Amino acid sequence: MAQDLTGETQTRSTRRKIREGTVTSVAMDKTAVVEVVDHVPHRKYGKIIRRTKKLYVHDETNDLNQGDRVRVTETRPTSKLKRWRVDEVLERAK
Repeated sequence: MAQDLTGETQTRSTRRKIREGTVTSVAMDKTAVVEVVDHVPHRKYGKIIRRTKKLYVHDETNDLNQGDRVRVTETRPTSKLKRWRVDEVLERAK
């Protein structure tokens, strides 16, 4: 908590981003690649477009498998590319 000039404490109002996606790779140690798909309308024409983003996710226990559906949370940088951590596994791969 930060203090302003009057001595009152302020709390941060920023929230961590939460995304849901599918695990596409678990080849690295304690790291998984999660693919997040967003459906957004085209700016001019309004057609719904799929936008895909790959997130590097910290997986401390190495228990994720390819195809798992997970919820990830934004966190401080863990390495050069990792800025997300596994919040929970929503569905295991079949």
